[in-house]
Amino acid sequence: MSERILYAVSGGIATLTFNRPQVMNALDPETIGAFCAACEQAESDKEARVIVLRGAGPAFIAGGDVTSFKENLADFSSKVIELAGEMHRGILALRRAPKAVIASVHGAVAGAGMSIMMACDLIIAAEGTQFTMAYSRIATSPDGGASWFLPRLVGYQKAMEMLLLADAVDAAAMQAMGIVNRVVPAAGLEGATLMLAQRLAAGPATAYAETKALVNASVNQILANHLDAEAQAFSRCAAHADFAEGVTAFVDKRKAVYQRS
Repeated sequence: MSERILYAVSGGIATLTFNRPQVMNALDPETIGAFCAACEQAESDKEARVIVLRGAGPAFIAGGDVTSFKENLADFSSKVIELAGEMHRGILALRRAPKAVIASVHGAVAGAGMSIMMACDLIIAAEGTQFTMAYSRIATSPDGGASWFLPRLVGYQKAMEMLLLADAVDAAAMQAMGIVNRVVPAAGLEGATLMLAQRLAAGPATAYAETKALVNASVNQILANHLDAEAQAFSRCAAHADFAEGVTAFVDKRKAVYQRS
């Protein structure tokens, strides 16, 4: 994997680290390509039961690399479609992945960093983190699914406020809006992320995958069809060894020990 994105798997946890700390992990074309490749690798990695996204240095992702935009102003408009396509492949891989995806964020989360973060299933943030949609500050509309994720998370008016005004929002406010799941002291972010990832890695992987697929599909389903999909998913879970273990452990009043493959 490119040095711009570090990829490692340990204990069932695949960790993708954005690794341009000198520019607060701003996304240039090479980083976007590496992000896409890392997400697709994590999606299919049989050793990975959980995926964690994090940033090296002082920030998670401070948006796009505006310096590189300026250097390519003459033909940047024509390059956007190709660059966006790569980033979107990565985002779709995260959403398709049959495993939980955690964003562990700190410092600054801006622009495309917000989009990538919102594509994750769970978000844990360090106290003091600052979030901004940022796009309108450079006179562009959002990308990376920001205009799809945000109104579903916070409603139309609040999404428009955040997208149009691009004001900075702190971690506590993001948690109050329901975007961030947990806020922890900055010094405890790594440990809290690891504990959450380990909990998920030890859980029923098949049930988690079915649950994620159902929630993602619900956006475009009518209720009757979705009820049928839930029944089919439950049936598949019930046929898996994890179900027998979960039921038996519940009745025996002990902790379940689920399969690792």
